[in-house]
Amino acid sequence: MQSATAWRKSTRSSGTNDSNCVECRKTWRKSSRSSGTNSDNCVEARTADGGFQVRDSKLGHDSPIFELGTAEFTALIRTASTSR
Repeated sequence: MQSATAWRKSTRSSGTNDSNCVECRKTWRKSSRSSGTNSDNCVEARTADGGFQVRDSKLGHDSPIFELGTAEFTALIRTASTSR
């Protein structure tokens, strides 16, 4: 399981431990079904190495992070959209 606040080094760093590089934080995106509110009752997702990560926003950084492939994530979205 990856840290919820994982940082990602630039691919130009060539995998070295050189401190002269840029890092970017992978940000979470709340569901558009949250209607722009500050409600914690939603799921957050972000892209991750050829797939997606999903977590429960109620738990924030303490939430387990689920790794999903593209097909799994698409099926999750499709199921959630039809079960409203």
